[in-house]
Amino acid sequence: MKDFFKMVFACLVAMGFVAGGFFLAFLLFIGILVTSISYEGAEKVQAVAADSLLVIDMGMHIQDAPVLDGDLQILREVLGDKGPSTISLRTLLKGIAKAATDDDIKGLYLHDTSDSSGPRVGYAALTEVREAIETFKASGKPVIAYVTSGNARKYYFASVADRVVLNPSGMLHFAGLASEPMFMSGFFKKYGVEVQVTRVGKYKSAVEPFILDKMSPANREQTQKLLDDLWGDILQTIAASRGIASNKLQELVDINGIFNAETSLRVGLVDEVSYFPEFITSLCDVTGTTNEAGSFNQVALEAYVYGFENDAHARSQIAVLYAEGVIVAGEGDRSQIGGARLARELRKLRADPKVKAVVLRVNSPGGSAFASEVIQHEMILTRQIKPVIVSMGSYAASGGYWISAYGDEVFAEPTTITGSIGVFGILPNIKKLANNHGFTFDVVKTGEYADLESITRPKTAAELRLIQNVVDDIYEQFLQHVSRGREIDMEKVKEMAQGRVWSGKEAFELGLVDAVGGLEDAIQAAVSRADLEGRNYAVVDYPAPRNFLDELKASLQHKSDPIVSKLGDYSPIFRQIEKELTLLKSLNDPRDVYALMPFSVEID
Repeated sequence: MKDFFKMVFACLVAMGFVAGGFFLAFLLFIGILVTSISYEGAEKVQAVAADSLLVIDMGMHIQDAPVLDGDLQILREVLGDKGPSTISLRTLLKGIAKAATDDDIKGLYLHDTSDSSGPRVGYAALTEVREAIETFKASGKPVIAYVTSGNARKYYFASVADRVVLNPSGMLHFAGLASEPMFMSGFFKKYGVEVQVTRVGKYKSAVEPFILDKMSPANREQTQKLLDDLWGDILQTIAASRGIASNKLQELVDINGIFNAETSLRVGLVDEVSYFPEFITSLCDVTGTTNEAGSFNQVALEAYVYGFENDAHARSQIAVLYAEGVIVAGEGDRSQIGGARLARELRKLRADPKVKAVVLRVNSPGGSAFASEVIQHEMILTRQIKPVIVSMGSYAASGGYWISAYGDEVFAEPTTITGSIGVFGILPNIKKLANNHGFTFDVVKTGEYADLESITRPKTAAELRLIQNVVDDIYEQFLQHVSRGREIDMEKVKEMAQGRVWSGKEAFELGLVDAVGGLEDAIQAAVSRADLEGRNYAVVDYPAPRNFLDELKASLQHKSDPIVSKLGDYSPIFRQIEKELTLLKSLNDPRDVYALMPFSVEID
């Protein structure tokens, strides 16, 4: 049936809605479909059976911003998207907190799907989930995890459980963290694309993929320090959960790297080894119940939190505004932070009398320096009227830090990647590429620098000096904002800057953030500053999830890449190339100056 609907939709789109009447008929058809979907979706708001386990899929995608509502999730499934479910971080945290006091919930079960390498989320957000589960455990209810196989990220998630069970055929790839950036300078040279750069900051390495074939000593130094900080926190957290000394756990990691089921059990990484059917039987014993399907009483997290209200009509609100993605000038798309769009949201919240405080949740590696400045100015104006708290997610670096600097309070997790206070410019030219294919260029101009933005020739020394002056001025502006916003002496800011990335732990010690904590901590700080403690208020997410037509359009336009899909094991490499080029395409700053952290701090 799903394939039928998808085929009908595709045919209608291909026909282009030729006649207005046909378009109305299509909308009527969609209306009937959505009505039936909504009726079917209503079953998701189910009564929880007594003595149930709340089931959380460890392969789910956890994002900061609100996700589309339940009916649209169902529509996406109808249209053939069978990927992992997606849930917002705050909804997940609320669900776990609610379950802790729900008499019908007997415990928490962390479920593993064999086709999943782990949760699609950064370590900082995952830290908040673990902390919420730790609070759940304090209620006296058990937490049980079943792992088929997994990497460090999945094991970090599972290790919070009281009881970790591993499939006998499974294994844990638990060997530490690594970052493997991709360098494209050789590719560019081969095809005749030359790149010149202007930058400020010894550690501002975002330009290195375009001009080098390996990491610079400074970039290697900062990356090693960052990974050491993040890994140290992860290691200590897991060690505490498993009752193993940190140094002993590191020794096991260095000796083994990959742990089969027998070794995992012997060294204490897991508590049991069991096939899934026998494990399910043990869960029936935990709940003391067996349902009609012969399994334990359970409720999936998605069903449990379905319909959680986002009360936008409350008379007193704490607004949680999400800044997630690369920062670009203009509106941007749904995966980006459009400077104009986020600035407009801040203006609305500033003028809304119901909003008593704003929490800006930042999960961004940065991007356009101009757009970052536009957003920061709105932050300054908003702070003059009502409290503004910043919560840093997995990334809040470079431009992401730029827009955070003026928060009344700034929170970060120990594993947050932040800092990277520096700027750069990328100046490509395709002269050689074009010449090699028979294209040549000429120019007529009325001023010495009239063709400064040309990409058909290299920049002259005079032009590079001119552009470097612009980059230097913007870097100085960045430093001043950090100094004023964080109330740190300018000389100290210069020492901490230089484009260097820091972990949240280091940032706290340096004074770049005020406290170590997650989104809920930031919300409580906003409640306190807005003097709402003990009073009625609602925490409301902004902007709202996309509407039905937006989701329909996105679903109909979604196509799998036939080339990548046939590449098998090589597809991750091509996806990385696609990601890097997509990021490059998003560099649309009107001054061609960017506050962006190193392009590929992909941590596995």
